[in-house]
Amino acid sequence: MTPRKPALLFAALLLLGIISDGVRNSADAQSSYSCPSGKTSCYQSGYAGLTGTEEHGRDTWYFWTGGDLDASGKAVVGDQALWRILTVQSHGTFDLLQAIDSRYRGRRFKFFGVISDPDCKPATHADRYGLWLDDCTSPDVPKLPDIPGEPTGVIGLRKFRNPNFKESEWDVNKYIADPAKVEPPYLIGLACAFCHVGFNPLHPPADPENPEWHNLHPGIGNQYFREQLFNTAKYPPERGLKTNDFRWQVANAQSPGTSETSQVATDHINNPNVINNIANLNFRPKHRERTADGVQRDVYHVLKDGSDSVGAACLDDPTEKPGVNDTACAALRVYVNIGLCASIWTTLQDPVYGLKRPQSVFDPKQARKENSACNQGWLATEGRMEGLEAFLRTLAPLHLADADGGTAWLPKDPQMVSHGKEVFARNCARCHSSKQPPQDYKGDQAAWFLQAVMQDDFLTDNFLSDDVRYPVSELGTNIERAMGSNAMEGHIWQEFSSETYKQQPSVHITGLVNPLHTSLNLLPVEATGGRGYYRTPTLANMWATAPFLHNNSVGIVNNDPSIAGRMTAYQDAMEKLLWPERRPGLKTIRRTTEASVFKYEEGGSVCIARDTPIDLIANVDLITPEKFRKDNSLTRLFCRLTGTGDLNELFLLTDNAPDFVQDRGHTYGATLPDADKRALIAYLKTF
Repeated sequence: MTPRKPALLFAALLLLGIISDGVRNSADAQSSYSCPSGKTSCYQSGYAGLTGTEEHGRDTWYFWTGGDLDASGKAVVGDQALWRILTVQSHGTFDLLQAIDSRYRGRRFKFFGVISDPDCKPATHADRYGLWLDDCTSPDVPKLPDIPGEPTGVIGLRKFRNPNFKESEWDVNKYIADPAKVEPPYLIGLACAFCHVGFNPLHPPADPENPEWHNLHPGIGNQYFREQLFNTAKYPPERGLKTNDFRWQVANAQSPGTSETSQVATDHINNPNVINNIANLNFRPKHRERTADGVQRDVYHVLKDGSDSVGAACLDDPTEKPGVNDTACAALRVYVNIGLCASIWTTLQDPVYGLKRPQSVFDPKQARKENSACNQGWLATEGRMEGLEAFLRTLAPLHLADADGGTAWLPKDPQMVSHGKEVFARNCARCHSSKQPPQDYKGDQAAWFLQAVMQDDFLTDNFLSDDVRYPVSELGTNIERAMGSNAMEGHIWQEFSSETYKQQPSVHITGLVNPLHTSLNLLPVEATGGRGYYRTPTLANMWATAPFLHNNSVGIVNNDPSIAGRMTAYQDAMEKLLWPERRPGLKTIRRTTEASVFKYEEGGSVCIARDTPIDLIANVDLITPEKFRKDNSLTRLFCRLTGTGDLNELFLLTDNAPDFVQDRGHTYGATLPDADKRALIAYLKTF
């Protein structure tokens, strides 16, 4: 069983934009924009240099949810359909309409890490339906005829009229009591910006609760987002989940700046992972892979495990168009994962907790034949992918030297930086560089990398990753994300992973700590079906993106987007990366802070003892018969037994990914002399 609340799922997309830095000039590019309000900073004002196609992609990134209604005006086309489905099935535990309550404005960043829309302001009163929603009547709100919906006051969330709403039946108090029983006036959909827009490292806000548009960057990722706490938020806070609810324990333990991208559809593994930071996509390496149609394609490895790997194979016209549709299917899978065609694929699994039935495969071509709304949303979204890819290809890295006051934090000793280059060439460049020796190179590779890194233009046009998948047995990092199964043969997203991915060699994993007896190790684990790998992440913008590793586990989280805050986080993360003995280690095992309960919809309960490893319960894949989900003498006895913690050993035997120490692995620099480590820290500040 996986008692985890529905949450926003975003594949850590590869999509990125830029507000004011690194946009190239073009003959047909926008030259300037004057904000209607007279302000110097608004949405369009920071995009001088974008072509019309790139602007179209920018708008997709910020505002597109898949569409509004079908031709009949009755069926929802966009992803807002999914979030209503999840609200109904969770009986309001998850409800974005309540989470955006305007009475949280001014505290949204503090409580949830979400970013308020600069074009909106707090509501002074409830609307005609008794709902508190931000006032978004500023003349600066973008008027985009091809983008449906309205702003909500939270970046990346859009408001739509609900076609099933009947005003004569509306009662706000009944809705708040159980949103499953009353259709609300609005549906809330979400765009990529919700997770991927973060505070601009070059121009951080003076007040994170009240940023201006120039303080935002669409590609750095929201490093402070408290995903599950926001998803389950209610106003006032006392109406939210209680600390003795196991779902609160899962939510509270999730690291800021991460997203659990496989909660819906669940893979029964609690594996929240960092929201990707991406730059220099034009120089990202491609890899030759065979897709299900038997075609060999040059594709990107998308997602942490590189499982989104079919290039353009899912399109009606699957012809490869390099630089145009390289990311199309990876992006479309994300749009599906966040709600496109939800009326189809949510029937192929139990979308909330995964307890009632196993997954089935989502075939997009078949789904589009069966459902006109699905087809309409797919085609409309596919039609925007060329612009989206054009937009993300405008990106350049953000350098500390260009940040407001950033020069004060740059290394002052050129010899130390030069020393750091040498250390990087010897120890890091093999994986963390897209500039590699030619395939037929017969010379000394170490010497080749040293010569390359010492060049003044080494960082120019460098993706800073080979984008190769490496086995976790080599990396030594926490395996939970690498054990995700949704892209495997027979699982829900199999159509979006290549045959090459599915046929990767199995990975034999040893050295996993027993969380119940931490001096002991567990039996080895075998990762099969393509699982057990992580691709190399880019090091672009490294100075601004601490904590590190795929799960944000190495380094402090200080919730401070200022330059000083970022540099403090960077220094701490680098020291823990290079001096692994400074990491918390066993303390990073996520554990319940008090005795808690998970309640089935049917009335039964599972009791969890205090100090139980959270992933011991959350990673169990068990289709539970209905009689065991109901409240009866048998389930009450079972609850009492599990509440003692005495049965935790049994849960351990059925754990899908029994790796509990979050910050382990990637110890490649551990044996370097301290002087080498300090030099490397100095050099990486310039990335």
